[in-house]
Amino acid sequence: MSAVTAARPVEVSIGRFLALALPVMAANITEPLIGIIDTAAIGQLGEVSLLGAVALSAVLFEFLFWGLGSLRMSTAGLTAQALGAGDDREIAIALGRALLLALVIGGLLVILQKPIIMLAMMVFTPSAQVAEAAQTYIAIRIWSAPFALMNYAILGSLVGQGRTGVGLFVQVAINLTKIALTILAVSILGGGIAGAAIATVIAEFIGTCIGLIVSARLSALRLDLKSSELFQPTALGRMLAVNRDVAIRTCALLIAFIIFTAQGSKRGDVTLAANGVLYQLFLAAAYVLDGFATAAEQMCGQALGSGDARSFRQASRLSVGFSFVFGIVLSVVLFGTGTLFIDMLTTSEAIRAEAYLYLPLAALTPFAGAAAFAYDGIYAGATWTRAMRNLMLIALALFTIVIYTGSLFGAFGLWVAMLAFLATRGIGQALFYNRLFVQSFVARA
Repeated sequence: MSAVTAARPVEVSIGRFLALALPVMAANITEPLIGIIDTAAIGQLGEVSLLGAVALSAVLFEFLFWGLGSLRMSTAGLTAQALGAGDDREIAIALGRALLLALVIGGLLVILQKPIIMLAMMVFTPSAQVAEAAQTYIAIRIWSAPFALMNYAILGSLVGQGRTGVGLFVQVAINLTKIALTILAVSILGGGIAGAAIATVIAEFIGTCIGLIVSARLSALRLDLKSSELFQPTALGRMLAVNRDVAIRTCALLIAFIIFTAQGSKRGDVTLAANGVLYQLFLAAAYVLDGFATAAEQMCGQALGSGDARSFRQASRLSVGFSFVFGIVLSVVLFGTGTLFIDMLTTSEAIRAEAYLYLPLAALTPFAGAAAFAYDGIYAGATWTRAMRNLMLIALALFTIVIYTGSLFGAFGLWVAMLAFLATRGIGQALFYNRLFVQSFVARA
């Protein structure tokens, strides 16, 4: 049985919210640097096919790892609720279950690497040069899967405990290691695209080792857990259901990005590469907004665990407010400085010219997605994952219709579809918020 002490009501204030959000934001800022460094390092080689391969591979691994990144969101939500309920042992059990699931799924990805590569080539239909380079990168980087997924679980546990400062340390250590090794392997040792993939595998392994040590010292990782605790049917079923729902939701999100990339690929290597460069700018903004979502995830989860409806409402308002303000600011920043980033990421004049055309629409993505990011954190912390999943599937269906209709207008139509997709998600979650709140608090009172 889990040792329950006393419920821990969450402190809700702007200071507390920022104390949770800013470390995550700082860690996340280093995350797109990985893609930027990969893109820049390969881009400086001056070969369009290699840059296209990086863009294609990035979307594939976002599908694989972000899709299975449900481990981070589910572990954070369940951990935060255990913290709010004062159940310290359940915090350790949640991490133990997540690590076991990460090892199983990561191992399966390594075993299934050949079918994964074949399917990726069928979906993206790249040119022969891009396909050859992408296959080399994917075949190597896939070996990082078990470590990457374990890192998601560890980070989720730290976030759920409200230890985002410690999470910052672990995440920055992983990302800076990736960046340093990529520069060494590609720019100094001349390892090319294979060197970039090897650097990522090594960095994820190092990060897992650091994360396990940190978790053990915080008592979130315990060796005295019993199999009866880890595999308790009701709790295990809930964890798997939450992971399933978040995984489906995230896969739907990434299917949208894959469709977007595939449609760009059909317009040639230059458009594919240009969209890949602009996508890095969107990711940079997204990781900033994710800091606020993560703060809401922890605070809303803890509030729900302690049965504190008032704090839940306050945390929700802070999340939405900060997300919208920063969504506007980030859109202005991207619009004003986007050309500088494009020039930094590629030396190809053809790619630069193409990216300049779509920059105004790409710059609007932070504002269009502000509500979606805010409510993602709220829904994940409250483990309203079934609604989260269903609303995402509705948004994906709408996106698919818009993107194929918009494709008649070229790459401009692709970016219009992306903006519609982001906005639809946020609107849907906002409309269902009150109903879910009543189910979680009022109906149980």
